Amino acid sequence: MTFKDFKVERSRVIDEILIIKPSVSRDLRGDIFTTYLKDTYSQLVPHDIEFMHDKFATSKRNVLRGLHGDNKTWKLITCVYGEIFQVIVDNRPKSKTYLQYDSLIIDGKNKIQILMPPNFVNGYYVLSEKAVFHYKLAYSGEYYDVGKQVVLKWNDPRIGIKWPTTDPILQDRDK
Repeated sequence: MTFKDFKVERSRVIDEILIIKPSVSRDLRGDIFTTYLKDTYSQLVPHDIEFMHDKFATSKRNVLRGLHGDNKTWKLITCVYGEIFQVIVDNRPKSKTYLQYDSLIIDGKNKIQILMPPNFVNGYYVLSEKAVFHYKLAYSGEYYDVGKQVVLKWNDPRIGIKWPTTDPILQDRDK
């Protein structure tokens, strides 16, 4: 699919995950690109769902955040600075791709965004010295914060993620 300023592809592993590539204009000053157009993204999420708020997370090299998610939130995620190894896991028990994952490198250069529906979890590992991760969240009702989120162990053998490390920096929740 192609929308104004965006090219949209499906994940190579999980059809419900969309990989979004914005068009980028570059010149001697740097680059400029669009990360969100309401008219475009409203075609990609259910009509009763709206993007409600944004979050940013900064992390240093070797930090692994995740795997987190919930059963109601759509997430539009990207890395606006630095480089990360991004993972998305299907956490829908009745799905043909249950506990399967897709991974890709996203960074401040390729500007890739990922649109992830509810019942998926995501995590990322920081490859660069520092990274800034952006979440744009869409849901109805109250936001499900930490206490209501699903957490899967980063190295769960049922999933078998091939992370680029065996000894990441983790918070207690992710161990």
